[in-house]
Amino acid sequence: MVADDSSRPVVPDYGGACLSSLVPALAARGGPGAARWLPQPCNEARQVVLLVLDGIGWEQLTSAQAFTPTLSGGTGGPITSVVPTTTATALTSITTGRTPSEHGVVGYRIRFASRAVDPRGGRPGGGAEASAPQNGDDAEVLNVLRWRTGRGDMRRVMPATQFQTIPPFAGVRAPAVTRSEFAATGFTALHLAGARLVGWALPSDLVVQVRHLLASGEPFVYAYYDGLDKVAHTYGLGEFYEQELRAVDRWVGDLVESLPAGSALVVTSDHGQVEVGGAVHVPSAQLLEHVQMLSGEGRFRWLHARPGAEGDLLSAAIEVHGNEAWVRSREEIVEAGWFGGPLAPSVAARLGDVALVARQAVAFLDPADTGETRLAARHGSLTSAEMYVPLIAWAAD
Repeated sequence: MVADDSSRPVVPDYGGACLSSLVPALAARGGPGAARWLPQPCNEARQVVLLVLDGIGWEQLTSAQAFTPTLSGGTGGPITSVVPTTTATALTSITTGRTPSEHGVVGYRIRFASRAVDPRGGRPGGGAEASAPQNGDDAEVLNVLRWRTGRGDMRRVMPATQFQTIPPFAGVRAPAVTRSEFAATGFTALHLAGARLVGWALPSDLVVQVRHLLASGEPFVYAYYDGLDKVAHTYGLGEFYEQELRAVDRWVGDLVESLPAGSALVVTSDHGQVEVGGAVHVPSAQLLEHVQMLSGEGRFRWLHARPGAEGDLLSAAIEVHGNEAWVRSREEIVEAGWFGGPLAPSVAARLGDVALVARQAVAFLDPADTGETRLAARHGSLTSAEMYVPLIAWAAD
């Protein structure tokens, strides 16, 4: 079990046992420079399936050993997610093999300077936005998963392939087995552009599609399942989550049993979870008088300061929320390497001035994002429950 010290954030092990290093490590498996942290079953495999189960951390898995015989029987252990521990950022790091500082998807809801869009596109990792002032009148919040702002669908205004230009899987057109309805979304274009999309509607479809791809000789297959995350957000981490985890364990077992000779299944996740329930706090009036807008997610809330109010905002945030959150300025977070390295100006402009990074079981509401009030379990912060994810594997018998 990973030790939990809620007084300190868990910083990603960029360059080591981290989601951003996973696909490159799998590509180099078995060679002289192979990563020692990869589970042993990967090393000799000629074919590898990487299955991402959205929404299960290492702590949630280890507490479920009694009813997850397959997942608990895999070889491996915990690795770190990325910052923030949210699907948009983590999946992009997995598929591109890059840190958030490199691919630029630094959150789920990020500041977007709509008048600063360069229609010619941008450099890899830097996006197509120009480096705009942090608090311009044209700024709005882009929901990366839905690819929408308050003005609606942004796929034509800001094509996702211009916003994030690093190709997945080092440019290899690997098959990606994902929900059929995700195919036309902006987020799929963001992190899977160029991959060969293979759709599924039910978990049983996912199992069959993976089997077919392995039988056809595919050396690498990426697969993604989001059911655990949906259940956690809707019902929390209790009975419903447990039942979904039991079901997932069964069909993962089917995959393991059907692996052809010379293949391996690798399972990981994008983030863990924290049950928050009704502990959702609206930033106080003392804070909001210094705030122009909010972005981010409930457990990693960015506050964008009014011009000249950055210092007052940081002081007020520490005074009001320092007992339940790690309160950091943008500069402190970048300097500490939470995103993996220096940020291009266009990427830095997507961040706020002060972050409320929850260390207790709370979330900080953005009144403009009312859908967040209904989430029972959440993620985004740097607690051990959210940051550590499983990396486990099985080889064909």
